[in-house]
Amino acid sequence: MTGGDRLRTDGGADLTVRQARAADADAVAAFTQDTWSEQGASDYLPDVFPHWVESDGPDQRTFVVDVDDGADVAGVLQGVMLSDTEAWAQGMRVNPDYRGRGLGTKLTRAVFRWARDRGAVVCRNMVFSWNVAGLGTSRAGGFRPGVEFRWATPEPDGDAEPTLTVEGDAAAADAAWAFWQRSDARTELDGLVMDDEETWACSELRREQLREAAAADRLFTVVDGGTRGFTYRSYTTERDTDDDGGTETLGVYGVAAWDDVETARALYRAVARDAAAEGIDSVRVLIPESVRWVSDTAATRTGVSDEPDFLLTADLTDDALF
Repeated sequence: MTGGDRLRTDGGADLTVRQARAADADAVAAFTQDTWSEQGASDYLPDVFPHWVESDGPDQRTFVVDVDDGADVAGVLQGVMLSDTEAWAQGMRVNPDYRGRGLGTKLTRAVFRWARDRGAVVCRNMVFSWNVAGLGTSRAGGFRPGVEFRWATPEPDGDAEPTLTVEGDAAAADAAWAFWQRSDARTELDGLVMDDEETWACSELRREQLREAAAADRLFTVVDGGTRGFTYRSYTTERDTDDDGGTETLGVYGVAAWDDVETARALYRAVARDAAAEGIDSVRVLIPESVRWVSDTAATRTGVSDEPDFLLTADLTDDALF
């Protein structure tokens, strides 16, 4: 690390940004286990941190702020390359004992340097809309406002029957791509969808993703008097449901875009049927956060998340960030 990654606290502690090590796990767990207790939610960091460290490589780097050469950990942040030019920052946490010292910015800039060295021209992150502290830390670190989205949450239903024609072959993939290029949803989301490889990350949709989804029977394109909308299953993941070790399968659909309410209804029914067939317990479909998309979804009697999520972005071609 450069000299800019080392500083001393008011109390004299030596703080250094470095790559995370397996031995940091207990210290990270100690200050992250109650991160969102006021929101009634648990933090995933204690569970995933050991895996993060183990899986670090050319396209992923986990950073921590080291206190006095391993005596404690003051913060953590991971950077991931999602494509040749897109980086993602996640898991920003600062130990309450060391807050107010600009450590979030130190970690963010370390990820920016790491990502730019690997060819990234942009870095993004996701922050819950209610997480005011996280939003402030992101802005201070160099991120700027990006886009916002919400989750549609249709219930799995093996008997759901779309009222319009839904196709999913290679031709439907190309039709979906053409639709996406002219869609208001693409404009409102700045072309971003859920990433297929990194869970809970967003990247720019590529034509090849739709073709891959078609080949795996994960694409649902409404082609009825022309192409009217599409969605696709991006990935499934297991998540805890309670403190007793229960889990469920969550199906995440990368984005949904449509022309009208009837098309939205057909897409959500196709998703409901697909989720049931795949043994998925609950569903999330990314939609833009605006009156049109949320009210269209509501008009189909499909559930919607209570609050939006925010995506922020940093231009890594801006030397002022370094």
